[in-house]
Amino acid sequence: MDRKIEAVIFDWAGTTVDYGCFAPVQAFLEVFREAGIEPEIDEVREPMGMLKREHIHTMLHMPRIRNLWREKYGREPEREDTDALYARFEPALLKILDRFSDLKPYVAETVQALRERNIRVGSTTGYTDIMMDRVVPRAAEQGYAPDCWYSPDSVGGMGRPYPYMIFRNMERLQIASVASVMKVGDTVSDIREGKNAGVFTVGILEGSSALGLSESEYRALPEGKKQELLKNTEDKFLRAGADAVVKDIRGILEYL
Repeated sequence: MDRKIEAVIFDWAGTTVDYGCFAPVQAFLEVFREAGIEPEIDEVREPMGMLKREHIHTMLHMPRIRNLWREKYGREPEREDTDALYARFEPALLKILDRFSDLKPYVAETVQALRERNIRVGSTTGYTDIMMDRVVPRAAEQGYAPDCWYSPDSVGGMGRPYPYMIFRNMERLQIASVASVMKVGDTVSDIREGKNAGVFTVGILEGSSALGLSESEYRALPEGKKQELLKNTEDKFLRAGADAVVKDIRGILEYL
């Protein structure tokens, strides 16, 4: 397929930093446990990539969690409950973000390869501006600094799967057509964001939230089990509409 990519827009946690996307997972687990609800890891990860407040709302209305909430509180979860949990979530995440800000493998060199081709680098995220104030400087210290980034705060809270953060990147980077943009992410929400924007959308497998494994856990898997999990995650991205799925971030270079 012929295309001229002028800008690549990356997600953050699970895509460029925080192998396995563990910082948000730990914070979500903490606030639900404080409320007396024990979520399963799959329930925590399913909405990953959404605006964090909407992530909590989505979890509260999952059938099993909703039933647990009814049993504990004698009523349906309400919007006020989402607000209360989110009020605890942000401090819980800010407390640990510094520990989950290491670059994933091959990020710095892949971004360097993009810059050598005069391709601009942007970013969207499910983190808020306050959270990004912690993450961005740490990434820059390690050699990754996108030309711009936009959080849901910049688009009136209408984060993924809405396409508006991508459009803000395009405006800032002065990209005229969605046909010249690639979006790269590690969650189904990333894929939907990219497809709703009409850009070429790529899912990353290794270190993704969708895969949900730390680097040591992933490396320790028997090869057969590893390939099975990679295939299952690839299928999930493709069902969401991904134009391509790559094993790690270096794979995007084949689609430029």
